[in-house]
Amino acid sequence: MANLLGKRLTCATCGAQVLITKGGEGQLECCNQQMQLVEAKPLPSSD
Repeated sequence: MANLLGKRLTCATCGAQVLITKGGEGQLECCNQQMQLVEAKPLPSSD
């Protein structure tokens, strides 16, 4: 999996978060497991 600039990852075990500031190949790990991509929250509608 490529690490894309601007993506945020979090550790499911300890809750640590990282922001990718330089893209590249590889996987980020924390607490001996792969970090999970944080999904963007949907914006509220402006009706």
